[in-house]
Amino acid sequence: MAESSFLFTSESVNEGHPDKLCDQVSDAVLDACLAQDEWSKVACETASKTGMVMCFGEITTKAKINYEEVIREAIKKIGFDAEEKGLDYKTCRVLVELHAQSPDIAQGVHEGRTAEDVGAGDQGIMFGYATNESPDYMPLTSSFANKLGYRLTQVRKSGICPWVRPDGKTQVTMEYTKSADGKLTPVRVHTVLISTQHDEGVSNEKIRADVIEKVVKHVIPEEYLDDNTIYHINPSGRFVIGGPEGDAGLTGRKIIIDTYGGWGAHGGGAFSGKDPTKVDRSAAYAGRWVAKSVVAAGLADRCLVQVSYGIGIAEPLSIFVDTFGTGKKTDAEITDIVKKNFDLRPGRIIRDLNLLRPIYSKTAAYGHFGRDDEDFTWETPKKLEY
Repeated sequence: MAESSFLFTSESVNEGHPDKLCDQVSDAVLDACLAQDEWSKVACETASKTGMVMCFGEITTKAKINYEEVIREAIKKIGFDAEEKGLDYKTCRVLVELHAQSPDIAQGVHEGRTAEDVGAGDQGIMFGYATNESPDYMPLTSSFANKLGYRLTQVRKSGICPWVRPDGKTQVTMEYTKSADGKLTPVRVHTVLISTQHDEGVSNEKIRADVIEKVVKHVIPEEYLDDNTIYHINPSGRFVIGGPEGDAGLTGRKIIIDTYGGWGAHGGGAFSGKDPTKVDRSAAYAGRWVAKSVVAAGLADRCLVQVSYGIGIAEPLSIFVDTFGTGKKTDAEITDIVKKNFDLRPGRIIRDLNLLRPIYSKTAAYGHFGRDDEDFTWETPKKLEY
């Protein structure tokens, strides 16, 4: 059977996008709690609109936190320091409605239990994915989209492109070939779409030239770009109003961007603002760890892992592995290898991945996976015994 070809697209948003702002604020609150009390139980949501940021949810912690100060600092770090940019950390309204965790949940999940046997903080299904199509074991569409967004932030904060404002979105379409045995090969970048917030008065011609030369060509290797690559740079023609002034923001609305850009699967749970006893976060990190370990070991070219949990129950209810026909062993055999090498109880995940540290703010923009950072412990493949 001959190879077939297809197009696949992934998107990303910058740290100044209103939804991503909310993710970062929620994780800044989480980090502030963990910095003082590693066993803080945090479920923090954030919403934003013109001139306003509100944090709400449940937190039980021994930490003494000035939440308003933490929130304003997170907004400042993103770069929202003037109303014309969409938000000003100095003058915006900050509303805080954070209350203690329900005792019904506490008694069923962690009270009276050892750290090893802590139950899952909720029911749910979590997925991990990895592919050998790139050095970081990520789909290239997702990797490029996130890296383009990060580069936009770099050129803004460094002054290379001082006209760039914090909000922005990226999207990358790639052409792939698929062989009869399920192996995917990325061939070329078909389309790059970038919309970036900008200062008043900068011309569309300058925006296009700077973005292509200083952002796109800095991120995407020449081998994937050709004369037929299509560039859509600020196709709306104007993007001065951005951030929460341009659109409402909410924690957890960019879950596909946070993971694999539409590849693999997603269980529906968001990450940001949740401490690691919440398996929405910790088990998704573990799923990535497992999938990446399988691919790095050469057991498959691609791997999808699903783990399911019940609230208060430590042991996973199910573990599923799919290698899309690329496995060097059967999926059943690889599932047995996974069960032999990984303890996927929440307490063990927390221990093995060292998740009780204040590391989460930097996960909240440009993807939770495929990052070259020693704090992203789930990105270090485990040597498998089989």
